[in-house]
Amino acid sequence: MSDSAQRTNGGAQGSVGSLLPGQRTQPPAPVNQINVLLIEDDPGGEFSVPALLEHAEGPHRGDRIRVRTARNLTEAGRLLTQDVHCILLDLSRPGPGAKGPGDELDTLHDVLRLAPSHAVLVLTDGQDAERAAEAVRVGAQDFLFRDELDGRLLGRAIRYAVERKRADMAQHRLTAAKMRAQENARLERGLLPTPLLDGSGLSFAARYRPGRSRALLGGDFYDAVRTPDGAVHAMIGDVCGHGPDEAALGVELRIAWRALTFAGLCGDELLSTLQRVLENERADEEIFATLCTVDISPDGRRAGVCLAGHPAPLISRPGDTPRLLPDEHNGPALGLLPRARWPRQQVELGGRWSLLMYTDGLIEGRTGEDSGDRLGQEGLLTLTEGLLDRGLRGEPLLDEAVTEVRRLNGGELTDDVAVLLLDRGL
Repeated sequence: MSDSAQRTNGGAQGSVGSLLPGQRTQPPAPVNQINVLLIEDDPGGEFSVPALLEHAEGPHRGDRIRVRTARNLTEAGRLLTQDVHCILLDLSRPGPGAKGPGDELDTLHDVLRLAPSHAVLVLTDGQDAERAAEAVRVGAQDFLFRDELDGRLLGRAIRYAVERKRADMAQHRLTAAKMRAQENARLERGLLPTPLLDGSGLSFAARYRPGRSRALLGGDFYDAVRTPDGAVHAMIGDVCGHGPDEAALGVELRIAWRALTFAGLCGDELLSTLQRVLENERADEEIFATLCTVDISPDGRRAGVCLAGHPAPLISRPGDTPRLLPDEHNGPALGLLPRARWPRQQVELGGRWSLLMYTDGLIEGRTGEDSGDRLGQEGLLTLTEGLLDRGLRGEPLLDEAVTEVRRLNGGELTDDVAVLLLDRGL
C-alpha cells in the first residue's frame, strides 16, 4: 500500500472507525457563515473587530463570522453585496457621512438608506448611552459599548441583530400582505352588486362563493334592478375560468348589463351589445361567458327569458313541484359566435312564485364522495323540493341549498357558485 493510501485510510479510520465494504463517509456539515461589513474610519487602530471575532464561534460547531472593512460610505456601497448579513457601524466618532457636530447620527441615517434590508449593529463609547439608545430608535437592531466588548459578546450580538432583522422583515412582509388582502377584500366587496329593487314588491336573496382560494370575487356575476316603468330585470352569468382576469371581466359585464338595462335595451339587442363588450375586453379570444336574463313585467305575472349557453332558472309555486323554465331556445354563450342571436321567450309566472337563478358551479358538484355522477339540474330540482317541503324560503333556503350541495360533493366546490332567489308573495 502506498504512503498516500495509508494516509487516506488512516484518516478515515481516525474519523469514523473501520468502514464495512460499500459504506461511505458522510460529507462534513455545512459551515454557517455570517458576513459582516464593518464601517469605521480607522480600521488600523488599537480596537480590531476582526481580531475579536477570529475565535468567536456560533451556537453550532463550524459557525464563522467574516468581516469586510470600509472606511466610508462610498466604499461601503461597493462592498455591500447580497451575501452581507449585518453592518457594524462605529459611532464613536462622527463618520464621513456626518453633516456637522450637531447630528452625530447622520452616518447611521445614511447607512439605513443605503441598506434598508440589512441588520445594523452600532458601536459607541460607554459614555454615549443616550446616543446608543437613539440609534436603536432610529432603526438599528442593537448597540454595543466598545470598552465592554469581547469576541463572544460581539459574535452573539451580531447573530442576534441578524435574526432580529429577519424577524422584523418577515413581520413587515406579513403586515404588508395583510394590508393588501384587506384592500383587495374591500375592493372585491365593493364590486359585488347592490340590487336596486325598491318598490318592486319582490324579495331578493343571493349567495356567492368564489372557487379561487382566498378570493372574494370569481368569474360568476349577477345583478337585479327595477327600471322606471316598474319592470324588474335580473341576470346571472359565468365567465369561463377562475382567475382575477375572469373576475374583472365578470364585473365589467355586470356593470355594462346594468347600464344597458337602464338605457332600455333587453333581449337580443342587449346580449349582442354585451358580446361586443366581452370581445373588446377579454384577454384571450377563447374566453366566453354564459348568461341568463329575466325581465319581469310590472305586474309580476310574466317574464321574458334569454339564455346564452346558461342553465335555465328554476321556478316553484305553492302546491306545485319545482320545475325548470323552458330552455329549447337557448342561444350560444357570449363570445363564441360573432353574429349569434338570442331569442327572448315569454313565460307565465303566476301570482305567487319563487325564481331560482344559478351558475353551473351549483350543479356540477358530485352526488357522493365515491360517486362519479354530477348533481345536475334534475338533482337540483329534487334537492330544492325537499327544502321547500321543510318550509324553507328566502335566505335560509339558499344557505341550506349551498350547504347540501357541498355535503353531497364531499367538500368544498372547486368552481365559482352564484345563486340568486326572487320571491313574489311567498
